[in-house]
This record gives sequence, structure tokens and C-alpha cells, in this order.
Amino acid sequence: MPRLGGKYDIEIEVTSKPRAEYQTDEYFELDLPVAPAVMVGEEIVAEGSNVSREKVESTICRHLGLPEPEPEKKGFLGRFLGK
Repeated sequence: MPRLGGKYDIEIEVTSKPRAEYQTDEYFELDLPVAPAVMVGEEIVAEGSNVSREKVESTICRHLGLPEPEPEKKGFLGRFLGK
């Protein structure tokens, strides 16, 4: 995430708390996504799971009105290993 903050004119804020704090009534009243989560502006990119850097970067570009980046081309090993 910090690299994307340096690449685009966007502020990256990371909030980390013990899991128990995300499961309180007070947290649910804030109407925030289930942790772990990634939000860009008011848009929830991922909630309760991991998310790819490509998906976050595409969402940032849409949020800033920029063209979305071209998908990275994977070589044979990348496709074979799923990376």
C-alpha cells in the first residue's frame, strides 16, 4: 500500500487493532467493513479477505479519474504458480 501512495496522489491510512476490537458492538455501529478490509474513499474494495495489489490500484485510478493500469503480463512460471 505505501508504494501506491507514493505512485498516486492519495493518502494511505492503515488502521490496525486487535481482532477483538473489530468484533464489538461499538465497531459495528460505525458501519465500517469487516476487517481485514481495504477502502478507497467510500468504496469497499475488499472486506474480510485479502485483495490483490492490482485490484487496489485499479480502484485508486478510478477514484482519481485516471485510466486503469494495464494488467501485468505473467510469464510461464507466474501462470503455473498462480502468482
